[in-house]
Amino acid sequence: MNKVIMMGRLTKNPEVRYAEGENPVAVGRYTLAVNRRWKKEGESEADFIPCIVFGKSATFAEKYFSKGQLICIVGRLQMNNWTDRDGNKRRSMDVIVEEQHFAGSKNENQEPRREPAQDGFYPIDDIEDDDLPF
Repeated sequence: MNKVIMMGRLTKNPEVRYAEGENPVAVGRYTLAVNRRWKKEGESEADFIPCIVFGKSATFAEKYFSKGQLICIVGRLQMNNWTDRDGNKRRSMDVIVEEQHFAGSKNENQEPRREPAQDGFYPIDDIEDDDLPF
């Protein structure tokens, strides 16, 4: 079984190119920064995973995804082997995206994050009584 599920942030806007041929297919590429579970000396570490998406999903990614956005993908790993111009054997591993989803809030990239006050609590000046669950 070859199944990958990841959630992370885009390192830059997706890039789309079209494959040559009779029926050109959109091929999108983006890199996903995925945080590691364990931290080293209080610092979080991330892996930068190259992802490839095809067809309508590629044009969707180009249109709606942007740098810094939190997304979730489902796909499979693919190993690529080739020989470069100098005769060196090269290899890369990519995730071939089968599904991609928004994972952050709708306004995540538009609204700045609030910082807690010195007492450790967040200000709640914009909550209406109708928003409270009790």
